[in-house]
Amino acid sequence: MKRISWLAGCLLLIVIALGMTGCDSFSPPARTTPGEATSGQTSGIWVTGTGEVTVTPNIAILQVGVEAQETTVAEAMDKASVAMGNIGAALAERGIESEDIQTHYFNIQQRTRWDNAKDEEIVTGYRVANKMTVKIRVLPFESYTLDYKASIILDAVVKAGGDLIRIDRFNFSVEDPTVYYDEAREKATEDARAKAEKLAKQTGVRLGEPTFVSESAYAPSPYSSATYGLSSAPVPVVIETLPPTSAGEMDITLTVQIAYGIK
Repeated sequence: MKRISWLAGCLLLIVIALGMTGCDSFSPPARTTPGEATSGQTSGIWVTGTGEVTVTPNIAILQVGVEAQETTVAEAMDKASVAMGNIGAALAERGIESEDIQTHYFNIQQRTRWDNAKDEEIVTGYRVANKMTVKIRVLPFESYTLDYKASIILDAVVKAGGDLIRIDRFNFSVEDPTVYYDEAREKATEDARAKAEKLAKQTGVRLGEPTFVSESAYAPSPYSSATYGLSSAPVPVVIETLPPTSAGEMDITLTVQIAYGIK
């Protein structure tokens, strides 16, 4: 009997141990802070700094093209090619270099309609679309302002393209924003440091070295548009009819997130 009681006691201890092990396996995960989830850091001061630089655009970007629709591909291609050739000539006459012109879209699409009597699609014609991106800049020997030259180019391409003209986008921008990003980054890190020092002072701790840094940049492009009168052939530029454009200014913004250790 003693031997049986001893075996029963051992079995009871094993069951209890297994039960305790099972409970441990279902323990809830530890909570994490936003900073810990991002970098694995569980302590410190996290701040976001912002730097902004206001700049004057030095280029204009124009996305322009033509669309022609005819009963045959050949006819549509001919019309689109003539219109695009007129636009290219107008750009060249006004100082746009070939390296600042790039084709970014070409498409031939079949046009159809449904014939209920025949219960089938009938081909009605073909549509040809050809579009390019043009970079407008003021050349060293030109006395134009950027917005005035952009107005001249817009007026010229619209009149050259006639009723086939399509303008998808026109905006002013900065060709090389690198130097402005450097300035914005310096302002952003200074802003972040100032915020961290204030937090450290208000909470009675000493600020340590940065342990995590990330950045993001944003450079919006001001959008410009105008309504144009269309013509079927190029005509001399008349200042009174130029579409109004204004280069204005644009803001280049950069933010940094920095985590500082605490001493």
